[in-house]
Amino acid sequence: MNVIFFSRREGRARHLNLAHPLALSMMTILGLGMLAGVFSLGMRVGEHSSARMSLLNPSASLREEEAEVASLKSQLQDRVDALSMRLGVINAHVIRLNALGKRLTQMANISSHEFDFDNDPPLGGSESDGIGRGAQVPVVSSMINDLNRRVDARSAQLSELENVILGRQLSQEIKPSGRPVRDGYISSYFGERMDPFNGEEAFHKGMDFASDAGTDVLAVASGIVTWAGPREGYGNLIEINHGNGYVTRYGHAARTLVAVGDEVERGQAVAVVGSTGRSTGPHVHFEVVKDGRQIDPMAYVGH
Repeated sequence: MNVIFFSRREGRARHLNLAHPLALSMMTILGLGMLAGVFSLGMRVGEHSSARMSLLNPSASLREEEAEVASLKSQLQDRVDALSMRLGVINAHVIRLNALGKRLTQMANISSHEFDFDNDPPLGGSESDGIGRGAQVPVVSSMINDLNRRVDARSAQLSELENVILGRQLSQEIKPSGRPVRDGYISSYFGERMDPFNGEEAFHKGMDFASDAGTDVLAVASGIVTWAGPREGYGNLIEINHGNGYVTRYGHAARTLVAVGDEVERGQAVAVVGSTGRSTGPHVHFEVVKDGRQIDPMAYVGH
């Protein structure tokens, strides 16, 4: 087959023999190029179609990612719920500590200005411009840390308050106060007097309380018994060490009711009124010793 080309510029015709090997080669290359172009265009169209289809139908990988995100959200919510519950428990502890602290201040008769459990400490700062939003994990954690600090502060206050109350109670318990008998009268005072046995002037180192024989002799303060038995001049004697330099003595007892080493409380019966030793009748010879020296019991027993 021949293809004839006419050239206007040269005015003559050219012949192309399609059966010639060179012509066949050129035709083949041209055909392959066209096929390659059509294939490339088809691939691009296919890619665009696949992208559009992936938007309409998520792949298995995308579905797995969505499931993982949902699981993380659920775990995060569980953590927030747990933190919120912990926050509520700590807040309940704060309320309980405040109530206890208020009661202790009233018991100790301490001014509320020193330990104020009705109001939180004064706080301040500029107003926030942020928009309110639900509690987040960092926010809840910060609130819990703040409450923990408040609980620690309240616990420290209560510890100090407890020490104050115990100190006051201990001071009151160990300091002699009151009379060694419930019924009776003062028959001899502390200081210079006439000795009842020889009529000579002598110094009386205690105070005598006349009472019926068999009446209970009472400890005027809490302490430890350091003597319980006969002692020259005192007859049967009870001696109690109260600490802080205080010692009390109860002489002329008919019999003792405690032993050395016993702990006694204020108002406890430690002996029975009698007239043993250097005595003219049933009574209690009562002494108060401070730092090793007898002092006037009147300041402790009252009038």
